[in-house]
Amino acid sequence: MHGSHGAGHSLAKTLSWPHLIALGVGAIVGTGIYTLTGVGAERAGPAVIIAFGIAGAVCACAALAYAEMATMIPAAGSAYTFSYTAMGETIAWVVGWSLVLEYSLACSTVAVGWSGYLVGWIESAGIHLPHALLAGPHAGGVINLPAVIVALGVMGMLIAGTRESATLNIILVIIKLVALTVFVAIALPAFNSGNMEPFAPYGFVSTEIMGEKRGVMAAAAIVFFAFYGFDAVATSAEEAKDPGRDLTIGIVGSMLVCTLIYMLVAVAAVGAVSYLELGNSPEPLALVLRSLNQPFAAHLVALAAVIALPSVILVMMYGQSRIFFVMARDGLLPRGLARISPRTGAPTLITAVTGLSVALVAGFFRLDEIAELANAGTLIAFVSVGACLMIMRRRAPDMKRLFRCPAPYLVGSGAILGCLYLFFSLPNDTITRFLMWNAAGLVLYFLYGRRHSLARQVTAAESAAAE
Repeated sequence: MHGSHGAGHSLAKTLSWPHLIALGVGAIVGTGIYTLTGVGAERAGPAVIIAFGIAGAVCACAALAYAEMATMIPAAGSAYTFSYTAMGETIAWVVGWSLVLEYSLACSTVAVGWSGYLVGWIESAGIHLPHALLAGPHAGGVINLPAVIVALGVMGMLIAGTRESATLNIILVIIKLVALTVFVAIALPAFNSGNMEPFAPYGFVSTEIMGEKRGVMAAAAIVFFAFYGFDAVATSAEEAKDPGRDLTIGIVGSMLVCTLIYMLVAVAAVGAVSYLELGNSPEPLALVLRSLNQPFAAHLVALAAVIALPSVILVMMYGQSRIFFVMARDGLLPRGLARISPRTGAPTLITAVTGLSVALVAGFFRLDEIAELANAGTLIAFVSVGACLMIMRRRAPDMKRLFRCPAPYLVGSGAILGCLYLFFSLPNDTITRFLMWNAAGLVLYFLYGRRHSLARQVTAAESAAAE
């Protein structure tokens, strides 16, 4: 069913493995490491280093399952498409709807984070802008204009075409990695083992302490945000030149690079400054550098965030538009949305709809809790991919797989159990909101998607012809 989509509904093959590693590292290294090091340290103390390792290990299981599924079913849509093939349409809808939540909220979170860095940067130069245009209604303003502008700017770039934006992304990735290298080079020599005591003040499991979930696993459930993005590599399967080789290198390579970077950054940050100070800062890396009397380096790291964070919005918005595109192509959303521009080979209308919704959320809503809501959507998608891997190994053992996941039942179980454990380590409010979002989604599915589904129409037509 996912093989032939007719003219005007297939994507162009323009990406090779360096593009995919850059896509992965570009999506993964972003707001998470720039802002969540502090939140993680507040929840786990110095053991935030372990939290990064655990989140990385769970993501690596999910990434390996992703790599096999993506090379077996190299169509756009990642977890949604895999679930459709392995577990049927209703589960695929829940997964796709969760991914829509993940990507759009992640885009908006980064847009607001970027706006904060930008405003700090402009104000440090002595220029003061009206507060009404810098914050949403929740913070006494009218609209967060910089966040809206960056979301619409990225939307414009994606409409211009995929290849151009992937090449610019490589340059932005290099800027981010240089900034983190500078940070580690300055902060690591100031390492003070006294800051590592007590190493895990709130213990390992996620427990309620003073009304907040704390512990290493509670930190892992939030710093998890810093890892996703590798699934954006899987969503590009249809556009990879040699998916068998390129996707494997792209997914596994970007995970390894990022876990190493994160643990290094976390060791450098927690070693240089007490975790209690880190936990209160919206820009923990700049705080560490200022506390080491390096105002110029702090300035540069903040500038790198301003320049490079749009690349995260770009990759997330790209992934989001592709999920929407495939759901519309399958008829679960209005099919007119899946039209491809003949000039760029990209889905223009969907990208515009995505960009506008991200800009609205970023302009008016408060996003500290929304990062956790985005995590809930991702964790559910990863659980489904682990299940798809094992189901397809059992159901179609001989089907061609360009990449075969090692120890598939172990890896699949690791992804499912790890992600469920992280999901239940999230705050209870977040879990409730996530269930409400999916309840609304299922209503939409039963009212519209189920009736307009292409697969159901084909099956109905075949059974009518058989009679």
